Formats: sequence, structure tokens, C-alpha cells
Amino acid sequence: MKLNLHALVAAGVGLVLTITSAQSQTASNIPHLEKQGTATQLIVDGKPFLALAAELHNSSASSLEYMKPLWPKLVAAHLNTVLATVSWELIEPEEGKFDFRLVDGLLQEARTNDLHLVLLWFASWKNGKSSYQPLWVKTNQDRFPLACSSDGKSMPIMTTFSDANRDADAHAFAALMRHLREVDGEKHTVLMIQVENEVGTLGDSRDRNPAANEAFAKPVPKDLMDYLVQHKDTLAPELLKGWAAHGSKTSGTWEEVFGPGKPASVQLYGPDLTDKKKDIYWRQLNWASDEFFMAWRYSMYVNQVAAAGKAEYDIPMYVNSWLQQQGCPRPGEYPSGGPVPQVHDLWRFGAPAIDILSPDLYIDQFAETCARYTRNGNPLFIPESQAGVRGAANAIYAFGACNAIGYSPFGVDRFAGSDLELARAYDLLSSVSPLILANQGKGTMTAVLLDATNATQTFRLGNYKIEAKFWVPPSWTHATNTMPGPIAGVFISTGPDDYIVMGRNLAVNFYSTNETESVGIGTDEEGVYENGRWVPARRLNGDEVYEWRTLHLRDDKYSIQHVKLYRYR
Repeated sequence: MKLNLHALVAAGVGLVLTITSAQSQTASNIPHLEKQGTATQLIVDGKPFLALAAELHNSSASSLEYMKPLWPKLVAAHLNTVLATVSWELIEPEEGKFDFRLVDGLLQEARTNDLHLVLLWFASWKNGKSSYQPLWVKTNQDRFPLACSSDGKSMPIMTTFSDANRDADAHAFAALMRHLREVDGEKHTVLMIQVENEVGTLGDSRDRNPAANEAFAKPVPKDLMDYLVQHKDTLAPELLKGWAAHGSKTSGTWEEVFGPGKPASVQLYGPDLTDKKKDIYWRQLNWASDEFFMAWRYSMYVNQVAAAGKAEYDIPMYVNSWLQQQGCPRPGEYPSGGPVPQVHDLWRFGAPAIDILSPDLYIDQFAETCARYTRNGNPLFIPESQAGVRGAANAIYAFGACNAIGYSPFGVDRFAGSDLELARAYDLLSSVSPLILANQGKGTMTAVLLDATNATQTFRLGNYKIEAKFWVPPSWTHATNTMPGPIAGVFISTGPDDYIVMGRNLAVNFYSTNETESVGIGTDEEGVYENGRWVPARRLNGDEVYEWRTLHLRDDKYSIQHVKLYRYR
């Protein structure tokens, strides 16, 4: 038989091109991040996606039977995404032998209920401690060493100063991501991955095992110092201030460059930590050299784990942080080295494989924390927060004002089916998500977050100044002396004189930027969005639009109003 060599070569080239094209197409279709203006959006199946999410309790996903009655409640809560744990100890109970039956069961149930998943990789650390690694890791401390406290004793924390620790974690994570590519690479049920959980050293301000002490006594690595010098104009103000306070040195040991670490005489949570000091410490750097040193180590360790996973399946990955706060204001009282705002630049240097630095946001200073987490273009994804009235308002604000990718209250097992406030807010956000996504990053949308102590906010959007007030209906005047809240409202400029306003418990006034002009409400429609299309219902007038100048959004449910303005002298 005579073979045509040219035909075989041509056929081979065509096959290679076909395979390459298919691989490229598959890679471009998997969940990924894209910029739109100043915003970063999560793209799923070629379209931007707003993750209306909630996180399960830590152990829920370890049992498919336990999860069975939960799925209908999750759907009823108007979620589109569930955050669920995948633990190292359950997928690799014996070294090198992997069991993905739980993962596959979660994927199947999520698909059956038309839900997406964000998987949380609980491996070397969870909440600053190490409890999710397999028993064959826990019981072999010679091979997998632990961090030490200042008294020389081991802490239940895998040290970052161990290649064996890091490599075993990375090997297991790579196996998980390879399996996800094989079983979900076409279906895209899993949108993102959280790498570890609230990393950082608890119980001391830094790791003090022999390898850690040796590294701490050495000069700050030159590549890190070069990075800080190169990015000096955009560094987090907290880091920049702490660096400048000690002379902005470009070389030296950690304590020479960033100041002294924790004194041996200071006891964490000790009697010196008065309420007055808590109020001061939680907004400033404490023992910066210890925290910066640990941020450098954790970021590099996590980066190698994440990079091993991304080499198998490159979907967005994030790390979450236990925040510095009044109850735990000093490193070691919260996990030292985790991705809190003052060390974001160290994490950017050490962990380029991580796409998002995320806050677990339970503190009252919600808007302030969101602002700190969106500096330098960091996308906002909130993997843990509150539910209820406060959570509903926070979610609306995060999407409307901060271009958030997603919001997720923790412990959905507990409140799914009973938290009507969050379900209503998610129902509203689901209906308007195309409009929100279309306006993210374009300067045409903002939001307010109001409560009894911050009851009025004035801002400019488009061609008008807008005043939003926390509105308590007259019927409540004698019924209660307290204000419900907090509440949030979203404002979108859809044309020169057109606005969409959504929320509840709001009174809204519009003002001209020209003081010689007054502003009137030309028309005001209440309506809904269906499949991204505005469907008007009532035309509001008279008592519903006070003196034809004030919008009122009802108190008993969320509403959407489309207003057209005009000016007169």
C-alpha cells in the first residue's frame, strides 16, 4: 500500500490545530475574571455572573445524607451559589490514595438543583490552626513539623518553614483540581476555589521554631524589598506608614526595617489589653515586623499550593482573612500573616497565583472594610458575613457601591428557609443582576448604607446631586422608638435625566448641580425587571411622590422605581 506523505502531514497538522483550538476554546469558557472599567467581574459560560451565595457550616459537606434535606431550602433562599468545604483528610485518607466521592456527590446535587459551587480547600490551616490535614500528616511531626511559640513549645499549626508540609498540601490540591477539570471542566458547576481558610499564626505574633527564628534574624529578602521600593507609590497606607516610621530602609533585618516585634513580656489577651487599648490597637499596626514576616511566609506557601492547582485547572482562586478587630487587635490574637489590608502588598508579592484577597466580614465597619479591600483594584468577594436584615443591606451595598463579585453569609444550614429578609434581598438582586453587571465599573452606579447613626447621605451621580435618607414611615412614629436597619439602596444613572432606584425605607431627593435651578420629578414608575427588561407597574403620583420632589421606597418590601427628572427656575 502506497502512503501519501503530504496528505498524512496535512492531516496531522489539521488534527493538531483542531486539538489546540478545542483546548483554547475550553480554557476561554471556564470560569475566569475579566475587567470592565474599574470593576473585575466573574465570567461564567461567557457572561458576567453575580454570586448570590451562602456558606455551609464547616462539616455539612462531609455527608451527602446530611445535605439531602438542605438543597430545597438553599433553592428557596434564592441562592445561586453555595460555598462548601472540601477537606484534605477526607480526599486523601491514605497518602497517595484519593477519594473524590463526596466531591462528585456535591457536584451532582448542585447541578440537580441548578446551583453553582465555590469549594473551600481546608488543608494546612483553618482559622489559623491545623485540624483538616490527614491523620498520616498529623501523627508524623518529624516529617511534617509544627510552628512553635515563644516558650519553645509546639502549637497545633503546621509551620510554613517546611517544604514537606507545603508539597504534601500542593500535591493533594493538584489532584483535586485535576479531578475537577475532568468532571466539571465542561459543566462549570464550580466557579472558584478558596485556598486554605483564615491562615495565620494564632497564639503568638509569629512562628518561633528554629527555622523561623533563623529566617527572622536574616535581612528582609532583597526581591521583597525591591518590590516594595518599586511599588512605593501604591502601597497600602498602613504598610507605608509603618515602614516610614523606621526610616524607610531598603535593607536590614525585619526588625531593623519594620520595627520591633512582640516583646517577650507581653501576654496575648493579657491584662494590659484594656478596652481603651483595644479601641486604639485595632486600627493600627502592632509588632509590624512579626506580622509582615508571617505574611511573607504564608503568601509564598499558599502561592505554591495554588499554583500547583492552577496548573491542573485554572479557575479563580482566593484567600480569606480573619480581620483585625476590637476583640482581637494584635497579631496572634487574630491570625498573624493572613491577608488583612495592611499586608495586601506582601501577599501580592508572595502569591501571584491568588486572584482575590477576601474579608470574612462580620464587623460593623462594613463600608470602611469594603473600601480597604478594593484598593489597588482588588476584586471584592465576601465569602463569610452575616445574614438577616444587616446581611441583606450589606449585600445590596456591596454589589451596588463596590462592584462586588459575590456575597456569602456563613452558616446557611441554620437560616435557609427562615431568613426571609435575605431571601427577599437576593430575589431583588437576582432580578436586577443584568442591570447591575452592565453598570459595574462604569461610574454610573452607586449605593448607600444607612442606619440610625448614619441616616442621611448626599452624593453626586450623573448630572444630579442625590440625597438619600433613612425613611421611617409616619405609621411607625408612635409604634417604636427604634429604627430598623441598616438599610441599603442602589442608584443607577440610565440616561441624562433618568435613574433607577431600588431598596426600601428610603426617601430620596434630587438636586441640580446649578444652584439657580430646581429639580422636579417628571415621571415615577414602580416596576420590576424580568429577564433583564423593565416592566412598569404603577405610575406613582400624589401622596406617593411627596410634593412631586421626593421618592419614597416602601418599608414592607423592596421596590424598584424608574424616575425621569426635569429642571425649572
